[in-house]
Amino acid sequence: MKLIFLGPPGAGKGTQATGVSSHLGVPHISTGDMFRAALKNQTPTGIEAKRYMDAGELVPDSVVVAMVKERLAMPDCANGYLLDGFPRTVEQAKALDEISAPDAVIDIHVGDERLLARLTGRRVCGKCNGTFHISSLADANVCPVCGDALYQREDDKPATISNRLKVYRAQTEPLVGYYEGLGKLRRVDCESLPVVGNDCRREDVFQAILKALE
Repeated sequence: MKLIFLGPPGAGKGTQATGVSSHLGVPHISTGDMFRAALKNQTPTGIEAKRYMDAGELVPDSVVVAMVKERLAMPDCANGYLLDGFPRTVEQAKALDEISAPDAVIDIHVGDERLLARLTGRRVCGKCNGTFHISSLADANVCPVCGDALYQREDDKPATISNRLKVYRAQTEPLVGYYEGLGKLRRVDCESLPVVGNDCRREDVFQAILKALE
């Protein structure tokens, strides 16, 4: 099974990808992990990517695609893969089709209101590095583990989240139309799932993804 996970920031792609990849027995490949491994192992594409990053430039598609090709050629991908964070554009999707076309694409849909509540409600402990959500905290300013002060990351502030969502809609959402046109899109609508507390349960999303892949 060769899969791609799509969804806006805060949709829970990483969490669900970990569970689904384990269930299917294929590697979960996130773009971030792939970049870090290539840089650490000093692969040819990793060295080239570092040159752009050191210069403060965006890594071009040609290098990113080469890195993905390098990763998908590894033995653990013989029975498939689950890509999270790639492709980000239709151009990258077309390049992937030439390397190893996906069997299905899961689009995890979460409304902006719920995404903002998820992301802006996150708090981080500066001492133990724990991550929490204000909906589960007795005191939104105190770490329930070590008692130290909690803070909100710049990435989780409303203005930043709104901008990240705009970038996603403009750059990545066209992929939904692209894969829908190929008949490969499977949509998982989190807005239609039961709400427990302030949000849907991760297990319900997981089961909805498996059902979409049947």
